[in-house]
Amino acid sequence: MLLMSLVRFVGAIDPRWLATLDAIKRELVSSCYIDETPADGLTGSEGSFGACSFWYVECLARAGRIHEAHFEFEKLLSYTNPLGLHAEKFNSHGRALGNMPQALTHLALY
Repeated sequence: MLLMSLVRFVGAIDPRWLATLDAIKRELVSSCYIDETPADGLTGSEGSFGACSFWYVECLARAGRIHEAHFEFEKLLSYTNPLGLHAEKFNSHGRALGNMPQALTHLALY
């Protein structure tokens, strides 16, 4: 869904997109990460997908929500490891989960 604005399928300031961005924030964003809800019916969390979190920040910036985007971006950067690398996913404490390092997360960052 976040890629819709990034690939210009919908305008970054289109009212329908802004409503969608608000719904994403309300339903999925937790501590700057886009939460992944397990679809398998099992309890527990799968972690947050790093690339989506960076896409979310870019969507905020393109929508003109610069202060919010900056705040979320700084939180994301605080979870970078000492080598400047990011994992595929993060837990609720910002610890790396999944593949490390993850190229897609770095592409979303840059």
